[in-house]
Amino acid sequence: MEHRSIARYGIVAQALHWATVIVVLIAFLYGPGGSEERIYAPARDFDRQLHETLGLCVLALVVLRVIWRMFDTRPEPPPGARWMNVAAKLAQGGLYLLLFALPFTAITGAWLEGHPLTLLAGLKIAPVLGTSHAVGAIIATIHTWLGDAIMWLAGFHALAGIYHHFFLKDDVLASMLPRVLAARHPDGT
Repeated sequence: MEHRSIARYGIVAQALHWATVIVVLIAFLYGPGGSEERIYAPARDFDRQLHETLGLCVLALVVLRVIWRMFDTRPEPPPGARWMNVAAKLAQGGLYLLLFALPFTAITGAWLEGHPLTLLAGLKIAPVLGTSHAVGAIIATIHTWLGDAIMWLAGFHALAGIYHHFFLKDDVLASMLPRVLAARHPDGT
């Protein structure tokens, strides 16, 4: 594929990015959290079903994003300090790793504890792994930690975009925003 320089991410990359942001945030907010008894309590069914459905949506979105990245042309990073480019690559790699790890730890933890995935509309995906409750509980705890980690890393990622926009006055943030939202720099450029 020919490599050309562009100033903005394409509409598909932007749509996948922002859909992922929204789905991860809602999944985090509706994550039932707590003990196994609390998570699987009938009063928490809707929250758990929504959380598990959104988790599978995250997995689908990240697979689509990786496939799209293989064919899409992306903007070159702006000139800057080497450490900033390394930090950006590490943060992006960490986000992708977490986007895959979160659904897989949720599925594995639930199945090892003997629970099916229960999606909205009552669709159930039965465990395909043998039960190992203690291991499943550990993996479920790791899933919770990873959920917190993705929120912190995504927050850092967002702050970095804001820093680029307001302090470095480059187009890093604007390159991922839809054109209608891509504001001008504070100095009017």
